[in-house]
Parts: sequence; C-alpha cells; structure tokens
Amino acid sequence: MAQVTTTLSGLKDLTGAATTATVTEELAAPKIDAQGRAYATGKRKDAVARVWIKPGSGKVTVNGRDQSVYFARPVLRMMIAQPFGLTERAEQFDVVATVAGGGLSGQAGAVRHGISKALTYFEPTLRPPLKAAGFLTRDARTVERKKYGRAKARRSFQFSKR
Repeated sequence: MAQVTTTLSGLKDLTGAATTATVTEELAAPKIDAQGRAYATGKRKDAVARVWIKPGSGKVTVNGRDQSVYFARPVLRMMIAQPFGLTERAEQFDVVATVAGGGLSGQAGAVRHGISKALTYFEPTLRPPLKAAGFLTRDARTVERKKYGRAKARRSFQFSKR
C-alpha cells in the first residue's frame, strides 16, 4: 500500500485532498490456532463458557458430554444451534465447550455467545449477520445483590403492627 503525502496551504486544498484519498477497508484476519481451531469465551448471567470450534461433522460436546445429555431440554439445544442456522453453517463445525457457573439456561446462553464469537474469529465475514441478530452482544443482566435491612434485593421484611 503506497503512502501519499499532500501539503495543504488553505481550505480550498482540503476539498481536493479528500477526494484523492482512498479508504481501504480490511477485514480482520482469522484467529486460528495450530490445531485449526478458533477459541472464544462466552458469558451469560453467572455462566462462563470456553468454546473451541473446528471444521467437522457438527458434533457438540459440553463438559465432556454430548449436548443432548448435558442440555436435555430441546429449547437449550436450539439456542446453541442458532448461530449455525443463521450463518448456514449447520453441521460444518465441531464444538468443544467447557462451562462453569450459573444454571442450565445461562450456560446455554454462554455457549451460544461463545460459538458466535468463535465463528467470527474463524470466518470474519460472518460478523455482520451475527451482530445484527444480537448474538455477539454480551447480555449483562445478572441477579441483583441482596441489601442489608431487606429480605431480598428489594423486598422488605413483613411489617408487624403489634
């Protein structure tokens, strides 16, 4: 890429310089390790998922178990499959995920977030559709902490007149 140096003597020169300058938009290079995998961390509520994807047959392993065993509810398995369905990459990648913290719903959301990020690292051209669908946004909603002088986060103790 050649550098063009222009000296400006007044505002008239500024308009001409803007039209001669070329803007190059470069896509980020894929982030793939030596084993041909892309790694990403996904988070949702208190759950944290470490996700590795690599080209394969579509096998999803969570904490050493098959996804149908770990996530027994079909809704949770559907959440995990959403990024692949949106990008039309179903059964093209093997997923290995380790998840800790939170409940099953939060863990499924964390795995979905991790898969979406890993897909963008593997194929940077997939970023716009995943971003538009909201799969790359970390859902920051967590449980509000309990305050002192309260029964729960906001609930007061029961009032007693006598």
